[in-house]
Amino acid sequence: MTHALGELEEAVERLIASGRYASKDEILREGVRLLEERERKLEGLDAAIERGLADTEAGRVSPASDVFDRLERKYRTTSVV
Repeated sequence: MTHALGELEEAVERLIASGRYASKDEILREGVRLLEERERKLEGLDAAIERGLADTEAGRVSPASDVFDRLERKYRTTSVV
């Protein structure tokens, strides 16, 4: 067992000993669930980047100064509570 795997095994044992998880299988399921959730988020970000690049290539863009001016007007009229 490599040093890194030993540290992971110790972490798993600590989680089980704490009572937070009942078994290694439960920890593995939770880890995989979290990885899948992260992958879905990354896929969404990748899709948003692709849409942005396609918009740029098609000329569907606004100068940054126009966007900043619009945001300044918007937030200047927004009241702070």
